[in-house]
Amino acid sequence: MKKRFFVTGTDTDAGKTYFTVGLLMAAQRAGQKTIGLKPVAAGAELIDGVKRNNDAWEIQQASSVSLAYEQVNPVLLEDAIAPHIAAQQEGRLVTSSRLEGFIKGALLTPHDLALIEGAGGWRVPLNDRELLSDLAKSLGFPVILVVNMKLGCINHALLTAESIVRDGLTLVGWVANTAGQDKMSCYDENLATLRAMLSAPLLGALSWCENDQIAQAEFDNLLSAL
Repeated sequence: MKKRFFVTGTDTDAGKTYFTVGLLMAAQRAGQKTIGLKPVAAGAELIDGVKRNNDAWEIQQASSVSLAYEQVNPVLLEDAIAPHIAAQQEGRLVTSSRLEGFIKGALLTPHDLALIEGAGGWRVPLNDRELLSDLAKSLGFPVILVVNMKLGCINHALLTAESIVRDGLTLVGWVANTAGQDKMSCYDENLATLRAMLSAPLLGALSWCENDQIAQAEFDNLLSAL
């Protein structure tokens, strides 16, 4: 049975791509056909002589199903700024319906697991009238929330979770992610508070780690929790 999830975060640099790539690779180790998509990405750089977004490129490389880069990341914006502003500066209009069409086209390819990664947080604007959350609502996929474990994460996580549920979507679970080498002060207490206050289950806690085997084990456990 196909599993499809929309991946969002409490803010920019929460670790959405780290989570998405890690889970795709864990599913691949389990023998699953996987697709990762980053429908809109702001921030282009030269990769192998071609303009790419690094996060989208990593997602493409981690997917076991071979898709063209343009299918993984159909809307690439030059500057690493808010997508709607980057699009305005380039004279482009990014709409929820257009992104939905790209995503549904890519998902026609046979797969077991698909992860659609958002940009920034839940309420990121796409244009003057639409938000990225409108795309998630149109797709209707269960949502996974990546929580950036830093000062302020409780407020960010609770507000995001409330918005997801208010939009009529299922928050299937959340992931605690420590982006850097150092854990926040009172990490355990903050984690315990989030577990008590968020209605969705904690799928796993990720931490910066040089040991690939330990990191892989964390993602293998995450995969089994879904």
